[in-house]
Amino acid sequence: MNDLEIFKKLKELKEREITVCLATIIETAGSTPREPGAKMIICMDGTTYGTIGGGCGESQTRSAALRSTLVTQKPQILEIDLTDDLGTKGGDVCGGKLWVFIEPL
Repeated sequence: MNDLEIFKKLKELKEREITVCLATIIETAGSTPREPGAKMIICMDGTTYGTIGGGCGESQTRSAALRSTLVTQKPQILEIDLTDDLGTKGGDVCGGKLWVFIEPL
């Protein structure tokens, strides 16, 4: 989804009074699946729209949103390390790190 599609989906979800947060990559270091500015909507039921790169990084972001941001309604910055060896986490081998700002809306 591009930014226009993300914001249209946000508008639709808010009109339906669905509790959501927006995750945005704010910084990267090394090789990462997406660049700063990539966005993903996370709904209270775990449904997501858009992508910040897929895989474990996206899963960690969804988990943090559901465990913390959506519950407390407080924003957070999540650091995701994708530098692990292939065997340690089953594929987090992009080689970089990314920081994701998760904000309740």
